Amino acid sequence: MTLTADAGAADTAIAEPPRETVYRPAHPVDLLATVGMLRRGRTDPTTVIDGPVIWRALRTPAGVATLALRSASGEIRASAWGPGAEVALSRVPRLCGADDDAEGFDASLHPLIAESARRHPGLRLTRTDEVFDALACAIIEQKVTGMQAFGAWRALVSRFGERAPGPTPRPMHAAPPSSVWRGIPSWAWHRAGVEPPQSKTIVRAAMRGDSIERAVHAAPTGAARDRVLTSLPGVGVWTSAETRIRALGDPDAVSVGDYHLAHEVGHALAGKRTDDDGMIELLAPWSGHRQRVIRFIVASGVHEQRRGPRLAPEDHRDR
Repeated sequence: MTLTADAGAADTAIAEPPRETVYRPAHPVDLLATVGMLRRGRTDPTTVIDGPVIWRALRTPAGVATLALRSASGEIRASAWGPGAEVALSRVPRLCGADDDAEGFDASLHPLIAESARRHPGLRLTRTDEVFDALACAIIEQKVTGMQAFGAWRALVSRFGERAPGPTPRPMHAAPPSSVWRGIPSWAWHRAGVEPPQSKTIVRAAMRGDSIERAVHAAPTGAARDRVLTSLPGVGVWTSAETRIRALGDPDAVSVGDYHLAHEVGHALAGKRTDDDGMIELLAPWSGHRQRVIRFIVASGVHEQRRGPRLAPEDHRDR
């Protein structure tokens, strides 16, 4: 694997050679469509797409790790650095969709879904198993534009996360643990552009970070996981769905309340706009695989033409 390195990481790369493994999936895997969706904007400090290589910075029980993934000849070649390297390598199959079970999914129920599934056989549902990281990220994304949320995520993770080891293409950081999130001072939230309702929600959730992780992983169904997450003050169905999509690869999670999603689903499946209730009705034939259908809609490239004015984000950081 040919990897580029920033100056600060080069010495680390020489001192610590990577651990490596090869994952041979039983099904096609489109690495960019499967793992690349985890990136939160082009400047995400936890996920970098550098040509054919996807880089991930993550925490593990053994410590921080950097993971580099590259697809070649039907294989996923993985390299990892740092004290958590072995754990990071053990997560590669799940990250690449090994636990994604499409049994019962019928793409033929709609021509657009059938065509998108035919064109994208390697689209799998990833799972990171990093519940609190996904939850914190989703809370930051509540009620703001993507640009605002991605900027806040970058600022907070870069400042309070742990620097990722290895020859990363640019400086990367693993998201901080819940113990660090709950100690972030109010001025840092303000400077990052995170409003008090969202920062308070993350801090309250962080006080129960480990127990939330255990409860979500122990819950046997998506509905049960949803109940665990929405029991937290400030966490609704949208935030729960976004968390389950990233952390658990939930094939049926639907982000009800999203600003654009219902319109996009209505346009793709019915040729017209709809609301959340209409979206749920349109997706009902694929119960158990509604997130999979949404992913195939996104992959199809069919989008509703935006009619309204672009939302202008407010910046309260200097007020």
